[in-house]
Amino acid sequence: MKFILGTKQHMTQLFDEEGKVHPVTVVKADNMVVTQVKSKLKDGYEAVQVGVGSKSPKRINKPQKGHMKDGNFLHLKEIPAVASATVGEKIESTLEAGDIVTVSAVSKGKGFQGVVKRHGFHGGPRSHGQKHSEREPGSIGAGGYQRVFKGRKMAGRMGGDRVTVKNLVVVSYDKDLNQIYIRGAIPGKKGTLVEIQG
Repeated sequence: MKFILGTKQHMTQLFDEEGKVHPVTVVKADNMVVTQVKSKLKDGYEAVQVGVGSKSPKRINKPQKGHMKDGNFLHLKEIPAVASATVGEKIESTLEAGDIVTVSAVSKGKGFQGVVKRHGFHGGPRSHGQKHSEREPGSIGAGGYQRVFKGRKMAGRMGGDRVTVKNLVVVSYDKDLNQIYIRGAIPGKKGTLVEIQG
């Protein structure tokens, strides 16, 4: 199946046979192990829960240990149903160089930001008596309503959202090192869980 989970590593560049350079993001593809199979009869829908990565057994509580069958997985994630999947089975990806993929991950959190950085506002003019309004939002709409309408572009928390990027190309797939080289930038910081679907 062309679906794999991995962790974002860093960006680098690769040269192809023609000598062209490609900016790529390196994703470390972890082994996916089936931890639970969900059926329509029991759970109402069909899916497969897989575990990826590893962490210290001290950081896993007893209910999680029982559920994961003594596997020290860092992440548990549901993926579309796989035919004849059984608990404990390893799922391997069939991604190859040249595949067009869709990548989803949680973007970097940037904390509380103003309207210039968050929404691209221009701010106020630097002249004509406006002393400290270079990065202020200005008017937020007509008065008389005694409230701020939902969805108004204002300052607030930025980042930390699930972002999906489509039509990215797999430049190379090193199965010995379990590393996927995807052309372009993908959301998240180093170590972010990345979903790659072809």
